[in-house]
Amino acid sequence: MNQIYYIETDATHESNFVFDIPQGHPCWLLVITKTPAQFWVNGHLKEYPAHCAVLYEAHQKIYYRACGGQYVNDWLRFSSDETYISKATLPFGVPFALDDPEYCSKLFELLIVEHNFNRDYKESSVDCLLRTLFNKLLESYHHEGFRAQYYNLLKLRTAIQTNPGEHWTVSKMAQSLQLSAGYLQSIYKKTFGISCIEDVINSRIRLAKEYLLHNTLSIAEVAFHCGYHNVEHFCRQFKQFTGLTPGKFQVTNRNLPADSN
Repeated sequence: MNQIYYIETDATHESNFVFDIPQGHPCWLLVITKTPAQFWVNGHLKEYPAHCAVLYEAHQKIYYRACGGQYVNDWLRFSSDETYISKATLPFGVPFALDDPEYCSKLFELLIVEHNFNRDYKESSVDCLLRTLFNKLLESYHHEGFRAQYYNLLKLRTAIQTNPGEHWTVSKMAQSLQLSAGYLQSIYKKTFGISCIEDVINSRIRLAKEYLLHNTLSIAEVAFHCGYHNVEHFCRQFKQFTGLTPGKFQVTNRNLPADSN
């Protein structure tokens, strides 16, 4: 069972802010920074960049402060006997970088809503959100590789999969991340196991299947909505990835969910 005592997002403090509790809280404290900050870690004051998470267990010394300017964070003080928290393989009192801080901040916002309103399924909703939040913390902590670029790569991949019909090119994607085209292709493939252009094509084909099976658009209209300006090219690429032409796929699978093909 989880109990939230207080939760806040975008808590803003002046440059002289210091949070110092030598004996710690009698419960858990989770802090996610949105600006650089200094933390007391292993007997020393160390500076950490923005978008770090730090989890304090009960009665653990807590000390952090602003770092040269305004300090902003999300924070959560809570108790829990859930093993996904008590047995989580996360460090206590040691900040680590978040892969997707925007996603975590949205989870904080949802937790605030659930905490502040006594809805019928409040307890289970809070549990689901906390489980998701701790999954994201674990993913970040155990993630290896291109940590500095990972968040931007994740945003790019989300944009591709959300809007596959956009005019995506390697040069355009690389420019958006201020990387060379060759370097983007290298780290994208190493990070996600697929090239950025393959991701674009897969996303377009997935969207095309949805339109073909659950819409009344013509094949030409489907091609246009999926980012193709040449119907013949769309048909060739669709068949290359599915083994069927769009028309044949539509006739054969009309009564099946698109993701089963």
